[in-house]
Amino acid sequence: MNFCSLFVETKKMDVQYLTQQHLSGFENYKYSSLDTSPLSIYVMHPFWNNVVKLFPKWIAPNLLTFVGFLFTVGNFMLLMWYDYSFYASSDDYTDYPPVPRWVWGFASLTFFVAYTLDGIDGKQARRTGTSGPLGELFDHGLDSWTALFIPICMYSAFGRSSSDFSIEPVRMYFCLWNVFINFYVSHWEKYNTGVLFLPWGYDASMLATILVFAVTSVFGHEIWKFNLLGDISAGHMFELLFYISAVVTNLPVALWNIYKSYRDRTGKMRTFYEAIRPMIPVLSFLIMSAIWVLCSPTDIVMADPRCVFVLTGSIFSNICCRLIVSQMSNTRCELWNWMLLPVLVGLCLSMVLPPALNGELVILYLFVRCASTSRSTVSESNHMMNDYLPTTHVNQEKS
Repeated sequence: MNFCSLFVETKKMDVQYLTQQHLSGFENYKYSSLDTSPLSIYVMHPFWNNVVKLFPKWIAPNLLTFVGFLFTVGNFMLLMWYDYSFYASSDDYTDYPPVPRWVWGFASLTFFVAYTLDGIDGKQARRTGTSGPLGELFDHGLDSWTALFIPICMYSAFGRSSSDFSIEPVRMYFCLWNVFINFYVSHWEKYNTGVLFLPWGYDASMLATILVFAVTSVFGHEIWKFNLLGDISAGHMFELLFYISAVVTNLPVALWNIYKSYRDRTGKMRTFYEAIRPMIPVLSFLIMSAIWVLCSPTDIVMADPRCVFVLTGSIFSNICCRLIVSQMSNTRCELWNWMLLPVLVGLCLSMVLPPALNGELVILYLFVRCASTSRSTVSESNHMMNDYLPTTHVNQEKS
């Protein structure tokens, strides 16, 4: 057994995934959400209401959630196979063949299926009377990883060259962080208000992704090689849309909803410090990772952008799952995530190791190995379910 595997197994033995306080909070938890998106209300929900009727009631909602997630992971793996370094759609790098068009068509179809399954899993749970905190934890936990996979797949359609109508990996890295922060803010909003306000941008972004892949499958990646206004390319426009969506439809709305919950005394009424406490671990991680990427002696994000993206997304997912557990169990959010410690150590080592030794890449690959095998979203959710299920069984027998 190597050091990393030993470290992982040790952490698994030492970590208590859910405390008794978490379990008690789950018993009293009631899901509350509000979806005001016109696209969702008038188009997608009527469609999903009809689709869910096609599924037998013996199909578990969590199965629908997991199958949809597997489609997303499958697309990520497929595009990783054909375009690991994001050069396939960059005409400046002729040594890399373009992604076959059937891959884009397959991705468009399977993303639509994944999006549909994500839309009907909750409806299936209510239809079968199996709604509960486990399903929500599993669903939103997997969504925190989907926030990583879908933008990365989208990046493959445009390529990584700024001179070829796209953006450099470092700019894509901060686009990913924009997606992460928006996702996290929605759950931070619920942590303080008790209500999950579903962001308008989610449905629009999913349909846009499906459309981009469908168009690419018909016309090829060359269809996106144009400028819209002046020097603003199609790739730059998608970058701008990431940030505009955050500034217009998510962050100010979340802040307003939190303010309104305090004004009307309908929320959790936490102190200012307790209200912002969940932002400390994720902002700490953002600062550390930004310093590493921007100050890297070997320009690590250019050397292996996909690996950097996956490492960042895996750690973010872990931090986000902890927030989801806290807001569902109405417990105090963690101030520090243990996975930030190796990131801090890695950051310090990368600044002192000689660039010629490729020490940064070794650190990066070691961290990806540990992060992906120690406490991923799926494994962590599974451990949490194992902690919670015995309590659920006992309570059901008593009722």
